[in-house]
Amino acid sequence: MAYGISTYAYFWRFSERAPRPMTLPEMLRDTAELGGQVFQICDYAPVESYDAAQLADVKATAADLGLTLELGTRGVRPAHLLKYLDLARQLDVTLVRSMLNTADHRPDTAEAVALLKESVPRFEDAGVTLGLETYEQVSTDDLLAVVRGVDSERLGVVLDPGNSVARLERPVDVVAATAPHVVNIHVKDFAFTRRDGWVGFTYAGCPLGEGLLDYDAMIAAVRAARPDADGINQIVEHWLPWQDEGFDATARLEHQWTQHSINTLLRSE
Repeated sequence: MAYGISTYAYFWRFSERAPRPMTLPEMLRDTAELGGQVFQICDYAPVESYDAAQLADVKATAADLGLTLELGTRGVRPAHLLKYLDLARQLDVTLVRSMLNTADHRPDTAEAVALLKESVPRFEDAGVTLGLETYEQVSTDDLLAVVRGVDSERLGVVLDPGNSVARLERPVDVVAATAPHVVNIHVKDFAFTRRDGWVGFTYAGCPLGEGLLDYDAMIAAVRAARPDADGINQIVEHWLPWQDEGFDATARLEHQWTQHSINTLLRSE
């Protein structure tokens, strides 16, 4: 399995809170310097407006750095997915992550299957895999019903078990159910902490290995269920809360978490 980093690991550093938001080429260079092998451009709206020359520059930068590129978006409307398939072709991408819902479209299982059956054959023809992410807005059972309903080797699951906790699904159950269909893994750890006065909990990210994610068991389950597991990339993400000390402290901690995650993954080989 190759290891990499998502734009979500740079969430605060390219946000509007940054005095000078990081650019995509800067994120690519940082990923290579940290030891990443893959970079997932995930939910990064600017890439949709890049012209052919800009996309060629991104592709060339990644190639020069020895990075494999992946893409990520949201939604299953055919026109949108085919737009990302075109981006994938131009960037030499073979994995696109998506999610079933968008802000203005929440298809049920039957509609999602019907829509994906329009676009997935084009992904098959292009040799590009589409992965649907596990998350709290859609039950794991429904997500798997969609994947099985479309029944394509080029449609699978992007496993991120921490997302589904908000739906009261146990990470271990999500891993077990999805393992045979996993095509990509988002690696982020998570934990509950008591609120002030012990009134409720905060559910947020933490450094890899310090929270509730049983990383070793997750990887073992996917390897046991997928003969092609070595071709599944592991992508580092974070749920890092904004730090009270401000941007510099938040950016510094974001970098530290990313370096720690990559180092942990490399040691796990």
